Amino acid sequence: MDLVQTIALSAGLAWASGLRLYLVVFLAGLLSYFGYLHLPETLAVLRNPLVIGAAGVMAFAELIADKIPAFDSLWDSFQTFIRIPAGALLAAFAMGEVDPAWTVAAGLIGGTITAGTHFAKAGSRLAINTSPEPFSNWLASFSEEGMVLGALWTMLASPLVFLGLLVVFLVLAGWLLTRFWSLFSRLIRRPSRPSA
Repeated sequence: MDLVQTIALSAGLAWASGLRLYLVVFLAGLLSYFGYLHLPETLAVLRNPLVIGAAGVMAFAELIADKIPAFDSLWDSFQTFIRIPAGALLAAFAMGEVDPAWTVAAGLIGGTITAGTHFAKAGSRLAINTSPEPFSNWLASFSEEGMVLGALWTMLASPLVFLGLLVVFLVLAGWLLTRFWSLFSRLIRRPSRPSA
């Protein structure tokens, strides 16, 4: 694997983990097990049938949980403590057997990418959950799954295109997070109505 492919793999696993960690681990392990994805030996554990099975069960649970309005936000808040460290580890180990400084740098950058993706997803879901109908929630959930599948395919087919799209996404996510923060700040500062 050349350097661009390695960076794309590291960044791609981190980015997708912010949306669907278990699906990413399941697909990476399954594709590697059947020889469609070359993973470095540092990620060889993902090929283990036990890891593939556990990730598949959790991916299915997340598939269901993510379609239930309000519960999806509760799920996301819990997943904050799992997705971000896992995304950082996947990014670090995707670098393979390299100088430890590269591994640590990849973990730090990967964790940041995962956090940005995760918080953009969680913030948009909070906004979507203000709608009383469930269809926007389902549409968002299926869109996220499609984005993960499309991004992983692009990462494998054309790493440079994937990295370009990732930069665009991260800029968009940064803008979205500042909007959510602004909205959240206004809600907190809003004076409560005096009771009559």
